[in-house]
Amino acid sequence: MQAQCSQCSAPIRIDDSKVPDKPFKVKCPKCQAVITLPGKGAAAAGNGGTEAVAPAPPPAYEPPQAPTPAAVARRERAAASQNDALIALSGPAAAPIQAALVNLGYTVDVVDDAEEGVRLIEQGVYELAVTSRGQGDGGKETLYQRLQRLATDYRRGVFVILVGEDFRTGDGTQAWVAQADLVVHPNDAARAEHLIHSTIQERKRLYLPLHDARKRIENS
Repeated sequence: MQAQCSQCSAPIRIDDSKVPDKPFKVKCPKCQAVITLPGKGAAAAGNGGTEAVAPAPPPAYEPPQAPTPAAVARRERAAASQNDALIALSGPAAAPIQAALVNLGYTVDVVDDAEEGVRLIEQGVYELAVTSRGQGDGGKETLYQRLQRLATDYRRGVFVILVGEDFRTGDGTQAWVAQADLVVHPNDAARAEHLIHSTIQERKRLYLPLHDARKRIENS
């Protein structure tokens, strides 16, 4: 059988012994478009070669949804250099951790959608995130899992606090292994304010030379 792609007009040749009786689909070897060809019966009724049937048109373009008022407010706060923190955490440790961040001057948002949270982190909206390594509902990725797939520059820009029963609060080795900046045991959540503050300040001192070097490169 000989045919022609309706998308790019490339010739398509198929061994007659492999052509089924009913119409079938093939992929154009040139443009990779999926097209429909008639089977042996239709080909025999025609005059030899045939033109491939065009594929169904793509779905109509749907413009992206406008940002919610909450998302706009987050971006405005970020533009004003206000501290923003994101919490995706359940259990009794969530409330005291949130209270500690508020006492430290953070505006705290609680989100259940990991995709939304990471998208806002990539946009520079949040500089701190609190979550756990627990499994997401219905097989969904958790915020922690999504954070692990962030590009290095984005990941370096957010301070990550992990809360879990398997952590020893403030253990640097555990934090390093978990790719977090601070780990907290739930029993210590109510007393974590000072530790969060001191660890954030230490992290800022650690990254200060890097930030200074970047500024010099950008200004040169």
